[in-house]
Amino acid sequence: MRARLCSGRLLRCVVCTPNGFAGRALLAVVLVTAVAPAQTAPKLAAKKAVAHRANELTLAGLRPGRDSVAQAAEMNKHFRIGKELQGNDRGWFDGCRHLSLTIDSGDRKTIAVIRAADWNDSKTECPAPPPSPWKTGRGLRVGDSASKVAELYGNPDSRSPSTKDGQPLELWYYAFDWAGADVPQVMEVLCTREADGKPGRVVEITLAGPSL
Repeated sequence: MRARLCSGRLLRCVVCTPNGFAGRALLAVVLVTAVAPAQTAPKLAAKKAVAHRANELTLAGLRPGRDSVAQAAEMNKHFRIGKELQGNDRGWFDGCRHLSLTIDSGDRKTIAVIRAADWNDSKTECPAPPPSPWKTGRGLRVGDSASKVAELYGNPDSRSPSTKDGQPLELWYYAFDWAGADVPQVMEVLCTREADGKPGRVVEITLAGPSL
């Protein structure tokens, strides 16, 4: 006598079909249970990667959109002044570390954009200077590995080819509008390109404040 299926649901079929369907149904349950964690793990990893993002407030101890040009001048008075800069740009050079720091105030006394970069024109050689004070609030400096950028801020909104002084580079672009309207809105990081299995290196960091 053939057994009658009491329901279309898999678990009820296990109880109601003694003619062999129960074994197959039970095997299906085991397989689904085993596969589920494997399918869930990549989704959790993807969510974690998306969730890992951080914005930036300062560069060289200064916050664009809030701090003044006068503050920048006072903080960097012991560095060489970049007198050759034009317009509203102000700059300083660190000969020992071969770095430059530039700020743009637009038409105001408040800093709009801050940029720290390699300075290849320096002829000064110093015995092992300490790390540069021109770093982001989260500790990123010119000269750091490009992998550190992602570790600190997550994946950029975009990565695109770029050049500077004829050198092929990669531009990492971060938009921080999600963090609010009164914080720096954009950070751009120029890195050398990965070559021979070696990660790129940060050669320039730019932090731009909110519209003033």
